[in-house]
Amino acid sequence: MGSTVLSLRIDGELLDRLRHHAARRGMSVQDYVVRTLIRDDFDERFKAAVDETEKFYGLT
Repeated sequence: MGSTVLSLRIDGELLDRLRHHAARRGMSVQDYVVRTLIRDDFDERFKAAVDETEKFYGLT
């Protein structure tokens, strides 16, 4: 799997908060943001799978 560049503008306050969160985990800001996006994507896919399973078994 290759990688692609994503560039975005954020204000200084948000960047400082991201730096703080990343530093607490011993990560770069880039790694922290990527892991956060991956986690959010997983959460959405997991919820969709649970919803489909509940529909299949008639639990909803």
